[in-house]
Amino acid sequence: MARVTVIGGGMTGLGTALMLGRRGHAVTVFEQDGRKAGEDLDRDFFHWERPRVPQAVQPHSFLAPVRTVLRTETPDVHADLLARGAREYHEFDWFGEHPPHRDGDEELVTLRTRRIVLEAALAAAVRRERTVDVRQGCPVRGLAIGEGRPPRVTGVRVGARMHRSDLVVDASGRRSPVPAWLIAAGCRPPVVDSHRTGLAYLCRWYRLRADGPRDPGRVKTGSAAPFALAGVFPSDNDTFAVNLVLSTGDPTRGALTDPAVFEAAARRFPASAAWLDLDPEPQSPVLAMAGLDNRWTALADDAGPVVAGLVNAGDSLIHTNPTFGHGVALGLLAAQQLATHADRISADTLVYHRWTAQALRPWFDAQVSADRVNGQRLAESAPLSDRRAAARAACAFDDPVVMRARAQVRHLLRPADDAYGTDEVDRHVTAWLDANPDFSPESDGPTREQWVALIPS
Repeated sequence: MARVTVIGGGMTGLGTALMLGRRGHAVTVFEQDGRKAGEDLDRDFFHWERPRVPQAVQPHSFLAPVRTVLRTETPDVHADLLARGAREYHEFDWFGEHPPHRDGDEELVTLRTRRIVLEAALAAAVRRERTVDVRQGCPVRGLAIGEGRPPRVTGVRVGARMHRSDLVVDASGRRSPVPAWLIAAGCRPPVVDSHRTGLAYLCRWYRLRADGPRDPGRVKTGSAAPFALAGVFPSDNDTFAVNLVLSTGDPTRGALTDPAVFEAAARRFPASAAWLDLDPEPQSPVLAMAGLDNRWTALADDAGPVVAGLVNAGDSLIHTNPTFGHGVALGLLAAQQLATHADRISADTLVYHRWTAQALRPWFDAQVSADRVNGQRLAESAPLSDRRAAARAACAFDDPVVMRARAQVRHLLRPADDAYGTDEVDRHVTAWLDANPDFSPESDGPTREQWVALIPS
């Protein structure tokens, strides 16, 4: 059994520690924040200042890998998550009656909940695990690096003490100090592939009134204008978030931090208007997040690992713009891989680096490509131009065959080319276009003139 140190007690760090501990490994988690998710979810979510984790208060929908990993590795966490108010939504729930079952359909489920609910469930499970020691308020200040080719990390420095371990997992997030520590120690630099997205996010949280309407009916959760996207994130315990996405260069962006302007703009999109028409109670100010990039940080180059005894996971490894909601899913997949093969990875980190390149890197590349297209379109207020791709997206909400392909891509189960590139999907999209000959790629959101009219002069 290995002695493992985890730097960072966020989602990936806690998940990694829990899965390792349940396989008998001795795990120590060092988390610099002295506070942990507790029993008062609203207090922790709305009033916990977490400047190092800006995504913590942004909306989440946890994709199939999150649910699958939890049910496989930590079924008690999955049960606790539901007991705390998270809800499961199957992609075929859109149709009311599900189509005949096919293998894999059972995975097409989203966990609808605020991030804090999953954090609390993971933290509670970790506290029950005897093989895991979580040290809150204990920031790691550096690495212990010994001799070798490559040099080997033998532990971490916490205050004036060294904590020895057989394997160190960097789960400290998008602002990880580990690459700088490695370079300062004379190691070959990690290979970083970073792409700015040019996108800004604004969201506001609401709660349905106890004596008010509960359901907007059969309405999509997303809408679009040529220059902005809107989405609704139904969540736990009657909460939901309305989210607006636009270019960081959009001159109207600053005005949207005014709740009245934000809500007026959100009401111009059918998806968010349907939920705001339920007269919910606002629970937060408008929460903004920008400066986003897609970043891949590999601790290996063409010559092999830059260091032994150290791997990275979660946002320290792969940080993606949250449009597709990949972060926690990719983090828990990495955690599962580390827990399953800890002894082997401790002896040879190249095993893990090869797995990340094969299993996770394609999703990073897909996000970069999609963001490049979306960022340019929003910046230029360009209309949708690919009629067949737009038809495929619209068709999914009428046709379970196309919805299945869409869901498989969304839930990281199949690459887009594989899921959409079948004869069956092609036939169904063609049939839908034949039945809708006047279809053209159009946005359902406001025009630029309508949008600008909402902004105070």
